[in-house]
Amino acid sequence: MTHNRLMTTLLSASALALALPSAAYAGKADRAREAIAAAQAKIDAAATAGAGVETPHQLAEAKAALARARENLASSHKPEAIDAAIQAQALADASLGESQKRKERAMAATQVDAQAQTAAAQQEAAEANLRAAQAQQSAAVSAQQAADARNAALTAQAQAQATTPPAQVETTVTTQAATPRKTASRTVVRKRVVSRAAVRTTTTATPSTAVTTTTTVKSPL
Repeated sequence: MTHNRLMTTLLSASALALALPSAAYAGKADRAREAIAAAQAKIDAAATAGAGVETPHQLAEAKAALARARENLASSHKPEAIDAAIQAQALADASLGESQKRKERAMAATQVDAQAQTAAAQQEAAEANLRAAQAQQSAAVSAQQAADARNAALTAQAQAQATTPPAQVETTVTTQAATPRKTASRTVVRKRVVSRAAVRTTTTATPSTAVTTTTTVKSPL
């Protein structure tokens, strides 16, 4: 009876020993499949995030490692499949991280450029406003100078009119004696015998006076 119990115990231990490698083998296969699925998910996420454009080399390496993991699993090389899948995950994570960093740097550079352009536009606007203000000030100064010049001219004219005496008018009367004019008179003497007439001429001087008036206006110096 004791012998039977011993044999039963040995058989049970043998069966357990045979079952343990099978369970371990099955567990590695599941782990390999889970690792492959996780690597595939990370590669898809990296590709969606644009890693194929930003870090194409790293993403290609991740895909290559995933392919090796699947080949190893199909060849029942489960530890190698797990290692390759883990490597594919790491490469996918690195590709995704580098892609995100590059995008962040590009966004930061774009923001810096936009800020620089905004600052330049603001500076140009400020300079334009300053030039406009200077032009307005110059125009105001010119207008004030012109007004001052007009006022000074009017003041000088008024002062000149106030200090200038009125114009003097001189009248000069010049009298000239005219030469006497001769007048002729005819006397006819009729004789009965002789029909010849005698003519006598007499001259009478009639004085005439010519008056010339000259008006001279003297303006003050």
